[in-house]
Amino acid sequence: MRILFIADIVGKPGRWILSQLLRDFQQERKIDFTIANVENAAGGFGVTEQISGKIFAYGADVQTSGNHIWDRQEVREYIKETPRLLRPANYPAGAPGNGVYVEKFFDGRAVAVVNLQGRVAMHPIDCPFRTADGCLSLIGAETNIIFVDMHAEATSEKKAMALYLDGRVSAVIGTHTHVQTADEQILPQGTAFITDAGMTGPHDSVIGVKPDSALKRFLYGMPYRFSCATDDIRMQGVIVDIDDKTGLADNIERYTLLAPQEGKQYSDNDGRE
Repeated sequence: MRILFIADIVGKPGRWILSQLLRDFQQERKIDFTIANVENAAGGFGVTEQISGKIFAYGADVQTSGNHIWDRQEVREYIKETPRLLRPANYPAGAPGNGVYVEKFFDGRAVAVVNLQGRVAMHPIDCPFRTADGCLSLIGAETNIIFVDMHAEATSEKKAMALYLDGRVSAVIGTHTHVQTADEQILPQGTAFITDAGMTGPHDSVIGVKPDSALKRFLYGMPYRFSCATDDIRMQGVIVDIDDKTGLADNIERYTLLAPQEGKQYSDNDGRE
C-alpha cells in the first residue's frame, strides 16, 4: 500500500495549493490512501466543518490534528459525527471525537490511522506511549497497516515514540513544528519515521504566520494577533510504501511541491478563515 501524508495545512494558502495539486499528485504517484493534518487549516487556528469538508473533497481520506484541534468551538460537535477527522487519542476520556480510525477497502485490505500528541512543552494530557499501546490493542486483528501521526514539539519525544513502536506499526510521522526534517528512515524493525513532515502553506513566514506579528511577540513579549502569510506556498509531506502482508515499511520519501503559479489566487481577507 502506498500512503500519502500531507503535512500541517496552514490557512487558505495551504488549502489553495492542495486544491491545485493533490488530485494530479495522487494519480501521478499511484497513491492508495491519503492522510492530511488539518489542525491549522482555518487561518492557522483549528479547523471548521466547512473547511474540513473542502479538504475531504480535495482528496484527503482521513484528517489528523493536534493541540489546536479545539481552537474553533464548532468542531466539538462536528468531530463527534465525523470519524474520519481525528483528535489526539491521548486526550482524557470524555473528550469528543476519536483518535483512531480504520478504513477497510473492497479488496480486503485495511489501514488504521492513529493520532497522538506529545507532552514535552505541550499541554500535559494522558501518556501518549501508554495510549499507543491501548490503541494497538483496540485495532487488534483488523489490520497490520498502522499509520501514526505523532504531533509533538520535542524531537526526542517523537523519536522515542518511533522506537517504542518500531516493528509494531507501519509508520510514525512527526508533525507540529512545520519545518521539514531530513531524517526520513526505516527503523531497524521496519517502521518508517521522520521527525517532522513539514508544512503545507506559505513558507515566506514564521512557520506559516506573517513575520511582523511573530517578531513583535519575540521582541516585546506581548500578545499580537497572528495571521497567515501568503507567499512561497508549498505542499510538503511524505509518501510511505508499506508491505501488505507484513505491515512494515519498504520505503519513505519526503516531498516538497511548489505552487503552480505564484500569486494570490485565493482571498487573504483577515487571515482567520
